[in-house]
Amino acid sequence: MKTLALLAALGLAMPAFADGHLPDLGGRTVTIATEDAYPPLQFKDPASGDAIGWEYDAMAEIATRINITPEYEKISWDAMIPAVSEGQMDMGMTGITIRDDRKETVDFSDPYMRSEMVMMVRGDEDRFTDAAGFAADPDLLMAAQPGTTPFYVGVYDVLDGDEANPRIKLFETFGATVQALRAGDVDLILTDGTAGNGYVAASDGGLKIVGETLGTEDFGFIFPKGSEELIGAMNAAIASMKDDGTIDALNTKWFLDYKLGG
Repeated sequence: MKTLALLAALGLAMPAFADGHLPDLGGRTVTIATEDAYPPLQFKDPASGDAIGWEYDAMAEIATRINITPEYEKISWDAMIPAVSEGQMDMGMTGITIRDDRKETVDFSDPYMRSEMVMMVRGDEDRFTDAAGFAADPDLLMAAQPGTTPFYVGVYDVLDGDEANPRIKLFETFGATVQALRAGDVDLILTDGTAGNGYVAASDGGLKIVGETLGTEDFGFIFPKGSEELIGAMNAAIASMKDDGTIDALNTKWFLDYKLGG
């Protein structure tokens, strides 16, 4: 099975596998909204152009365990939650933070990952080392995607609470914020530690993490309201993957072993 092959490839113990106890959804097709711009969770392989990442591997494993057929549809972050809430797609995934305001329009799976918010800067940055230092210099700029957790943390935990603050430059994708940072167009990105550490590891010293963490966030998959059967099956699969070591194996593969760009 894929799980056992993955664990064996990573040199991890291979626990007993028991997907016979999980729901069987009869091979139904599940359309999944993705962004493909949030490494190492989901992104385009620089070499092949294929969509890869932690979430794709996790979803492939979930599909095997609960017998579904995933079909992926790329969509921008801004459009993802509205599209899923309107039932245009069966679910969405792109490192989506579980938040009460989002629960008003979509339902979430149980958390599959917990991450801490960190400050990512260029490797040679020496003008500030923490959130207070960034906030104190009016010439420094931050990049963010509108409506994301990093945007709100930047507005309310780093800056002055003004969502129209001109020091926040908005970009459509996370990858674009990283490009702006590396080009010197902005000076700071707030991101969860998993994505940030992935970029830092691949940057050959071009990027680094500074300051203290700014809190924790739980990631979940999103679904249209009323998706109880699918959510229940997903939650059962997530729980089984935590129990048998698959989640830990994926973390090792994507956050420790994998290097962006090769």
